[in-house]
Amino acid sequence: MDVDPQFSLQLVSSLPGHEERAWQVAWNPAKPLLASCSADKTVRLYSYQRTSEDQETLLSFSHINTISTAHTKTVRSVAWAPSGKVFATGSFDSNVGIYEKKQELDGENGLDESEEWECAAMLEGHETECKSVAYSATGTLLASCSRDKTVWIWEVQPDADFECMGVLMEHSQDVKCVAWHPTEEILASASYDDTIKLYIDDPSDDWYCLSTLTGHESTVWSLAWSPDGNYLASASDDLSIRIWKRVDQYKWKFVHQIKGHERSIYSISWNIGKGTSSKSMGWLASTGGDGKINVWEMSVSPSTTDELHLHSFIRRVKQSLEKSTEEILCSKLIASISSAHGDSDVNSVQWCPRPGFKDLLATAGDDGSVKVWRVVPTNGS
Repeated sequence: MDVDPQFSLQLVSSLPGHEERAWQVAWNPAKPLLASCSADKTVRLYSYQRTSEDQETLLSFSHINTISTAHTKTVRSVAWAPSGKVFATGSFDSNVGIYEKKQELDGENGLDESEEWECAAMLEGHETECKSVAYSATGTLLASCSRDKTVWIWEVQPDADFECMGVLMEHSQDVKCVAWHPTEEILASASYDDTIKLYIDDPSDDWYCLSTLTGHESTVWSLAWSPDGNYLASASDDLSIRIWKRVDQYKWKFVHQIKGHERSIYSISWNIGKGTSSKSMGWLASTGGDGKINVWEMSVSPSTTDELHLHSFIRRVKQSLEKSTEEILCSKLIASISSAHGDSDVNSVQWCPRPGFKDLLATAGDDGSVKVWRVVPTNGS
């Protein structure tokens, strides 16, 4: 497995603190905040700022708060609302927590070491462990999934009020992950039953499953949409990442497979990245039980149908013949690091979504720590 020598993963900050394994990290989409959740039932918040005027240089991370949640068991998942003012937690106690700041603070970043967060709502409904929570792109919907084999969709209403819009019972086993399309109200879920389900809302009826994606040979742990929403990536216990392309409004097709891990792939994240070509589809990061972080540059193969000197008829024939292959998705491993959290499994990887931080990602591991990394050119940052 060759790695492009132009890039490497540089450790920016190591943030210990959780007393038990850290399950997930989540970047605030609007403010310089990073959240992590843990089996110790807490959510830890970190702020960050640049330590130089140079937009590409050092960052400083500081722990600003440890929130003792209202959960009675492990906090397995944490997700920010698009506004950055609210976050949700999913716990092994089967509940979903909604947390808000007690008061908004002035200032450009709205950060204060004394800021306090409170549990504004506790959503009950799942019968057993909640494994994942996710807000839709508009922030008007919240999805949760559980070991009870269900996916719940909640409508976000004013004053921390939530209404259940649907309970989807399509999976035959534990549901591990939910992920919303980046611009549309399409929800994907992944399960121990080796499948991925896609759901939409029928305006005249209820939410329903519109498609089932099969092909993985074991548990599907994680999902990630491409930045443009035209592809969906899935990571599995079968040591593979499969890429599904949207070929019609409600139809997806398997188009590419990536292998680069020796144990289960627990988490993937897809961001715009800093692609080296005009055909770049962004950077896909993956991590898992082998303690490795891989970063792949995704791209579509160059089209060969634009030769200017072909007779118009011949060109049309050529385009027709090559239509199915002119946008082949490709992946190239551009950076990789082993033992990212020592001997521990790495449970979560997430790219920072904020402008100016496209090369920044965070991880959470069984060692209880959170680490922040940058993808940098090997000839200097």
